[in-house]
Parts: sequence; structure tokens; C-alpha cells
Amino acid sequence: MAIAVYGATGHTGRLVTAELLARGQDVILAGRSTGRLRALADELGTPERVVVRAAPLDDSTALRRLAQECDALNHCAGPFTTTGAPVAAAAAEAGIPYVDHAIEPHPVKHLFDAYQGTAERTGAVLIPQMSFYGGLGDLLAAAAADGLGDVEKVTVGYAVTGWRMTQGAVDTANLLIGEIDRISYADGAQRIGPVEIRNSVFPFPPPVGPRTTLVPFPSGEVVTVPRHVPARAVEVQLTASTFEEEQIFSSVDASAEERAGTEFTVAVQVVRSGGGGRNAHVRGRDIWRAGALASVEAVLRLTGGEGPRKAGVFSPAEAFEAAPFLRTLADQGAFELTLPTA
Repeated sequence: MAIAVYGATGHTGRLVTAELLARGQDVILAGRSTGRLRALADELGTPERVVVRAAPLDDSTALRRLAQECDALNHCAGPFTTTGAPVAAAAAEAGIPYVDHAIEPHPVKHLFDAYQGTAERTGAVLIPQMSFYGGLGDLLAAAAADGLGDVEKVTVGYAVTGWRMTQGAVDTANLLIGEIDRISYADGAQRIGPVEIRNSVFPFPPPVGPRTTLVPFPSGEVVTVPRHVPARAVEVQLTASTFEEEQIFSSVDASAEERAGTEFTVAVQVVRSGGGGRNAHVRGRDIWRAGALASVEAVLRLTGGEGPRKAGVFSPAEAFEAAPFLRTLADQGAFELTLPTA
């Protein structure tokens, strides 16, 4: 069995590749640059476990060959606004499991809109945003809301310090900052259009505590959470201080060790219409590793026959039972996990 890692030479791709190799998997190193892929293969020093396949985004034939050769595809190369569709289309047509690390709501929505029919026809399972941003919030929302009725609002809060962006992350941020028509979910309906960017305060658990946040933060939970939590509103927030840190946009050449220094809390608040609700959160270090572990765990479960009972496009929490999946990641050291007791 071989799992393809598209964007293998990037920071996330390297983490995903290393984790797959550590778990005994054969890996197809895929991406746009043959030279860089071969250099990575030489660096890994496991020639019997890895092969190189160049597949530029504008070469649909090469992407189809890649998808036909592998047992699953882990897509790590952003911005997904430009990279997502070609790779996802190839996986859908080949009928294989696909996960990606998208954060942007529009590419996440596109997977559900464009590939559901193809996936059902071919037997593919596609899961967008199976990563730190988007994926953890989706899973936490499902775990916190499990069994609750009459949900008024789900709020996902990200508290991130020491974030050192890769070039792909910088490119993604620039696209999102300039985006005019944003996806939102309010009054029980999804909307696309201009939104007011404002400040709020989110009650993060100790030791972070209440923090000023940017609202709305453009993450894909506004697309995925309403698919499995019957809430009237879904909103994502990010600590305002995250983008005030000096290094965030000037760290594209940071070392892997420096990137691992990120500290994070992801907290979800589920509020009922009549009052009350539930909270859940994770806390840890290194958002990149947390995302890599989540995507690898998903891919290995899918290739092992675990996951949805039918083909199609799914959110992380639709594909896997949320609380057990989060506990597995916590056991792997991705984060510390706190779930509601009832």
C-alpha cells in the first residue's frame, strides 16, 4: 500500500511523510518539482519505501496517473484556493480516499458542491480541512454538541501564539485578507457576501483566559459544522494578538524547530437557545504537527476500512466519531484534550 503526499517538500508535507514512514507506510512523494522531490527522497534515506512522482497542477494526465497509482492521497500544498480542485478532482475520479489541509472556506465548500456525485459513483471518500485549522474545530464542535438539542450557536475560538508561517500560509493569508465575498452561517442559513470584520472577546479556558479576537476568522467550520450540528449560527474567531506578532509574516525561512514553538488553544462553545450549553477544548504546541497527525490518522483509518459507510464528501466529524478520534490524537501527543463529561 502506498500513500501519496502531494506537496511533500513543504513543511506540512515533510511532517506527514515522516509520520507515514514511522507508521510503516510506503509513500509516494508528489508535487510540482521533480528536483525538489528527488532531493527529499535522498534526504529521507529510505529508497525502498519512497518513490517520486512529479504532477504539476496544470497537468491533469499526470495527476490522474498519480491518483491511480496510490491507495490514498494526502494533499498538503496550499493555497487550496488554487491547488485544491485539480488534486481533489483526480482523487475523486480515481475512487480513492483523499484528505487535505485547507483552511479557506470557499475551497472546502467547492469539494462538497463539485465532487459529491463523482465520489459516490467511483467509491471515493473526500475529507477537506483534515488539519489544525478547520479540522480540530469541526471535531470539537461535534463532540461538545453530541446529544444536545436546540443549539443556537457554535463558536470556535483559536488562540495562537508564536505562529511562524510558511510561504504557502502567507499566500493563503493574503488571499483571505483580500477576500470580499466571504462565507458565513447565521439564522440557519449559509450566506456568501461582504461581512463586517469586528473585535470580540472569547472566553478561552485557563491559563489563556478571555482574549480579544478577530471575528469572523475565515475558516471552514462555517461550511462543515452545520452539516452535523443543527445550530442556527456558526462563527470562528482568532486571537487578535496572533497577527500582531512581529515574526508571523516574516518567518518563511524559519527552521522546523522554530515552527514547532507555536502554542495553541482551540476551544468550542456550544450555546442552546434556552440557555446553557457545553464547552470543549484542546491545548498544545506545534500547530503543524497537530495537523499532520490528524491527517495521517484519517488516511490510515480510511485505507484500513474505517470511516464512512458510504462514498462521498464528508467533514472530519461526519467521517469519524469525533470524541474517540480526538482522544486518539491526544494519546499520540498532538494536544491535551478536555471534553464535556455529559
